[in-house]
Order: sequence, then C-alpha cells, then structure tokens
Amino acid sequence: MDAAAGTDEDVSVVICSRNRPALLGDAVESVLAGELLPRELVVVDQSDRPHPTLRTGLVGECDLRYLHSAETGLSRARNEGIRASCRPIVVFIDDDVVVERTWLGALVEELRRDGPRTVVTGQVRPVDHAGARGYQLSLKVDEAPAVYEGRIGRDPLFAGNMAIFRSAFGEIGRFDVRLGAGSRFPSSEDNDFGFRLLEAGYRIVYVPGAVVHHRTWRSRKGFIALSWHYGRGQGAFYAKYWRSPDGYARGRMAADARHQLRSAPRKLARGRIVPIVGGAVFLVGVGAGAIEWTLTKPAPSPG
Repeated sequence: MDAAAGTDEDVSVVICSRNRPALLGDAVESVLAGELLPRELVVVDQSDRPHPTLRTGLVGECDLRYLHSAETGLSRARNEGIRASCRPIVVFIDDDVVVERTWLGALVEELRRDGPRTVVTGQVRPVDHAGARGYQLSLKVDEAPAVYEGRIGRDPLFAGNMAIFRSAFGEIGRFDVRLGAGSRFPSSEDNDFGFRLLEAGYRIVYVPGAVVHHRTWRSRKGFIALSWHYGRGQGAFYAKYWRSPDGYARGRMAADARHQLRSAPRKLARGRIVPIVGGAVFLVGVGAGAIEWTLTKPAPSPG
C-alpha cells in the first residue's frame, strides 16, 4: 500500500451500470473521494450510450478504466469486470450506491486479516434519492459483525458491497450469467455465488463498518414488479440446487413461504397492504422461477 498517496496497490474496484449515468457518476465520485483509493477502478457500462463524462485515464493515483459494453446482464458485467481488472483483490459495488469515506479501508483491512478463503461484505443502508420515496429489498443494516460458514438458511452475501481475493474465482468460477438483473431470471446471482463459496469452504464475513448507501430511485409503483423479479430469480436459484440430497433448496423454499405467512398478520395490523401484496407476489414468483428453470433446463453458465 502507498500510504502517502492513500492508494492500495492490490485493489481493483468494479462498478457495473446500465442506463443510470447520473447515479453511476455519483458512485464513481464517492469511491474517488474515499480515504483509501483503489489502484484500479473498472467501470463496466452496458448503457445504450456511452457515459457523457467518464473516460479511461488516471485520476490521481487511481487508474480509471471505462468499458462500454454491448452485452446486458449484471452477472455478465461483473464477470467482464473481473476479466478486465488485474489486481489481486477485487471489490464490487453497484451503480446506485454511494460509499462512505472509510468504506474501502474497512473492507480490505478485514479481508487481509482473515485471509484468501474469506469474502467480506458490509452494510447496505437505505437513503432516498431525488425525492423518490420507494421500497428497497436488498438492504443490510445490522450493527453487529458476523461470520457465516457451511450450510445456513439465509443469503448473507451482498455482492453490491463485497471484497474478495481474485484466487477465489479460479476455484469456484465467476457469477452465473443465467441469474441476476438483465437476465432471464433477474435476481439472486449473489445468493448463488455466496452459496457456492460456502459450499467450497469459504467464510463470508460481515463488517458493519464498511457502509454503502443504497439510493431509492425506483418509485413505490415499481415495488410489486420488483418483488416478482426477485421471486423469479430466487426460485431459479432454488431449482438449480433442487436435487441436493439434504433437501436444502426445498427447505429454503418452504421457509420463505412460512415467513411470508407469519409476517402477514403483523403487516396487516399496521396497515401495510403493499408489503403484504409484495410478499405474495414474491412467493408466486419463486414458484414460477423454479418451474421455468426446471422446464427450460438452462444451459450451464459459462461463468
């Protein structure tokens, strides 16, 4: 690490984006305003048009690499970012977050402390953006650190705030391009990736001090559609591992249904009708995604 410049020579940060140029610009600026800079910042932009201001070049001691891609799909973009970057530590954020100044240092310090068979994730806090008061589904706001190992009944990895040693991709592969935003099954690529990590004996460490702020740019009207997309991706994820001898995926699907049924009376008592509908739509989406994955038998992911 170059302490004088505040740049970590071992770190590449990857940001993926599609048709959100203003949010992308803010995400890039927040990384460059951090107390610690990555040596390399790779932007994979799948937008219809190239970004109006971002270009490849040095920004201080950080090498900004802007890649305008004709492909679509978040998993494809992340995989392209992995291939295009060259540092031994790869860090991911999404284009709709801004990071705190201490974010990168908190992630990387923990990753180095725990070693190459560890993946580190952090807080994802909600924040309204441009007056859009909508719903968000992918949040993590716990203040207590945590370590996840082995078979667990949850999805602890938030790939929109994640640090990993590059060597892990050589062992378990990259993101499954059949899953994730912009694909046929538009979510749960990080759930699948986290599951594969845990199955391979890696640990997922949650560091509450590594904070990104996820901006609410979707309107409330889009919550039901978002619930459907999240459900279909989650159902496909379960179907991918449906034949597991221990019944892991089947147990997870049943747990989803129990959670929604048990939480519905509390939501109803508080007058929260939209979340109840969203939960029901999510469950239907889980079933639909699982059936569609099974019937179509998607080709193996090229990773």
